Amino acid sequence: MLEVVKLECVRGDRRLISGLSFSLRQGELMHLHGHNGSGKTTLMRTICGLIQQSGGEILWNGESSRKLGEEFTRELTYIGHKNGIKDDLNGIENLQLSCRLAGMPIVRKTAWEVLERMGLRGHEDLPVRVLSQGQKRRVTLARLLLSKAPLWILDEPFTALDMAAVEFLQSIISLHVEQGGMVILTTHQEVRLTRGQVRQLRLGWKEEGDV
Repeated sequence: MLEVVKLECVRGDRRLISGLSFSLRQGELMHLHGHNGSGKTTLMRTICGLIQQSGGEILWNGESSRKLGEEFTRELTYIGHKNGIKDDLNGIENLQLSCRLAGMPIVRKTAWEVLERMGLRGHEDLPVRVLSQGQKRRVTLARLLLSKAPLWILDEPFTALDMAAVEFLQSIISLHVEQGGMVILTTHQEVRLTRGQVRQLRLGWKEEGDV
């Protein structure tokens, strides 16, 4: 279980998040809302340990994520709103690099097969600088097909994707939740995944709970 307790986040001289508390359990998806600049990305990066909070606690199974360190970061997969890939490498090399950094190295054949599933057949060995924005996003999101981490934190994952890719990504996320995984995501797009029995959290508001 993930617990955020009275979290405080400051960026520059501005307090973005104050006294925020919520929990997330196995098999739950949380849709994070908020206007631009409300702190959605800051919150996600803080949970991941990429930004230091100014107050409060982030707990993983009752233990401080700070104290757990890498033990906690191995339990999550973070996809930011930027792709975080290297333009001079091809899709296979980028996927192998990101998996190696995440402590789960893969062979070239596996990377090739995963990128093909992501709709990149025929583009796997091209430098990503020549790919479209949607294709670059698919290279980044291919990590989800290999992730064994229980917690996924996804910042605008549907950006630049066509309808077919949006549907495929929704199915990947839904399966992860059905299998007991946890997801926190933010999106400006209207997708079926964020409707129905999902948690809703709007920054600056009280938690709305299940709808």
